[in-house]
Amino acid sequence: MNDYDIWFSLVKLSPKIKLKLINDFHNTEKIWYYGVHSKKTEYLKKALIDVLASAWNESEIDNVKRNLEINEIKSIAYFEDKYPKKLKNYDDAPFILFYKGNIMPLNEGYNISIVGSRKCSNYGKDVTKIICRDLCANNINIISGMAKGIDSFAHESCLDNEGYTCAVLGSGLDIVYPKENLKIFKKIVESGCVISEFLPGTPPYAHNFPLRNRIISALSDIIIVIEAGEKSGSLITANLALEQGKDVMAVPGSIFSNESKGTNKLIKDGAFPLTCVSDIFNLMGVEIRNENKATIRSFNSEIHKGLYSIINDSPLHINDIIRVTNIDIKQLYEVLFEMQIKNEVLCLSGNYYVRVNNKI
Repeated sequence: MNDYDIWFSLVKLSPKIKLKLINDFHNTEKIWYYGVHSKKTEYLKKALIDVLASAWNESEIDNVKRNLEINEIKSIAYFEDKYPKKLKNYDDAPFILFYKGNIMPLNEGYNISIVGSRKCSNYGKDVTKIICRDLCANNINIISGMAKGIDSFAHESCLDNEGYTCAVLGSGLDIVYPKENLKIFKKIVESGCVISEFLPGTPPYAHNFPLRNRIISALSDIIIVIEAGEKSGSLITANLALEQGKDVMAVPGSIFSNESKGTNKLIKDGAFPLTCVSDIFNLMGVEIRNENKATIRSFNSEIHKGLYSIINDSPLHINDIIRVTNIDIKQLYEVLFEMQIKNEVLCLSGNYYVRVNNKI
């Protein structure tokens, strides 16, 4: 990243205008020459020249270079080969991406974004873990925003299953937000990638996150929303994905859960309902390579029958279910997940399960 690239990243112009300038002049040095050095109005409008010239500050450029070096942050420009190919399809792609870790897998194979509520339920956590486990078994990259809730569980589950995950931040890479995700951040850097279009030192301003969300969706082949309230930021990501022509999947949830109102509405409005992991592969048109791990297994009739006899109208805690059934916890969660999908049981706050009365 040369001084001209850093200068151009400091210029206060929209990504669309920056990419148009790059396409017109081919590199940042030429933009600098016509916009700062010679200020030729026959090539650029005066208002645009003023914006370009005001951003040229050698001291600020040196500060950026120093911050990148101190924080071991790498950068990739739009015209470089390693720049994510899927992101290049959009005219509002960032000119510069800052990153830590290995960015190359984003150009290899399939990328799936998993987003959801910060106030996720145990149901949402269970679904996230199952989906991530089975996607990782098929070497599918998982992208999210490292926010609290579903995003963090998606990253953690991917790391636990030795998969590749990429976190897209709404701040500079020297600012971990939320702070409690520092441990996750470091783990992702070790085996995945953390990226941002924002310069080092940029705080996590609220208006940064819709910009961040467009990158999450653009990098992906499919966007999966696990849980989302009526005003969830995950719905912004889903809407951006639809505008970008991406497929959106949503996990159906209880009509009594506030965190399922957004996902249920997405399905009502045309999103693909996700009821098992094979739904994802069917939508992609891809054959499951590891079927034993890559599907939410069909009911074990004996386990299902036993659980349905134990769970009744009185809420029962998951620890009591484990104690009574003595079933492997992963298998237990899978069956409980399917029972929730089929509206046979409901997961309440505090990890309590209760039977749904389907009789009219």
